Amino acid sequence: MWGKNSANVTDSSAVSVHGTNPQNLVEKILRSKIYNHAYWKEHCFGLTAESLVDKAMDIEAIGGTFGGILEPTSFIQLALKMLQIQPEKEIVVEFIKNEDYKYVRAIGAYYMRLTGKAVEVYQYLEPLYNDYRKLRRRQRDGSYTIARMDEFIDELLREDYVLDIALPHLPRRLALEASGQLRGPRRSALEEELEDEERAEAEAEAAEAAAKAEAKAEEKERQIQHELHERQRREDDAESGEPNGGEGGGTYTGMCPPPPPPSGMRPLPLPSPPSRDDRWRSPEGCRRDNRPRDRPRDLDRPPREDLPSARCRGAPSRSGSRSSSYSSYSRSYCRSPSPKR
Repeated sequence: MWGKNSANVTDSSAVSVHGTNPQNLVEKILRSKIYNHAYWKEHCFGLTAESLVDKAMDIEAIGGTFGGILEPTSFIQLALKMLQIQPEKEIVVEFIKNEDYKYVRAIGAYYMRLTGKAVEVYQYLEPLYNDYRKLRRRQRDGSYTIARMDEFIDELLREDYVLDIALPHLPRRLALEASGQLRGPRRSALEEELEDEERAEAEAEAAEAAAKAEAKAEEKERQIQHELHERQRREDDAESGEPNGGEGGGTYTGMCPPPPPPSGMRPLPLPSPPSRDDRWRSPEGCRRDNRPRDRPRDLDRPPREDLPSARCRGAPSRSGSRSSSYSSYSRSYCRSPSPKR
């Protein structure tokens, strides 16, 4: 299988990757399944770097192996073919920058993660965090799930085992920043949008503060003008000797019409004088004498001699005599009806 004239041998112009044959990055069992697969024999035989693009455009899903016999997908077979022919770096970068075909970008990113250096991996794969297109992913049981391009890129940068292939060790970004190989932390496109929003909010707040300051200055100027007009009016009234403004009865006698009062300053209404009825009312709102105004004071009272006695029954009069009429009156007035038994 690894003979000199075999179709599965690595290209003679290929260089070693991570100190080994590029095809050795794929495990031997998986590699043997790929060599015996019909897709490899029919579509991957005799492919070059130029013709590989057409095959990559026909990819329908990403994935490693699926089914009961762990059949390799076309994605992982084309990735092994790229390891075999080892295309130039410029072609791989064009794969990654391709925005029209998302699976071409996905296989280019996967190949860069397998063969690229740590700095190149971060340099070319981190911008793909801004790609949110959907990808179909083939699961181990043969079903399909939906994944995003940024999720797939994040998995390549964080995980050590992706699509049934063990990825080479990738140093952490902080270690590369500390050694000076990478400049500064990664800047996300969302941070730039947030900075733009904060800048716009700051500009809006500055414009609002400037408008408030201008309105306040105009209000102060209006108050000063009003005070000057009032002073001029008083001086004119003092010179004419008419404190009420002359014959006009309080009209303005200056050269220019009176200015309007400043905004926010309204004249207080004068209290109305109390009416005649209010003078005779108590603070609680009722009349002090507690009687109608148009009736005499003693009209509703009986004569004094007809009033019942305090004792109501057999009370002597002032003369000390009892009268039958008064006694009958007191009895009829004071007695209450007896309750019925």
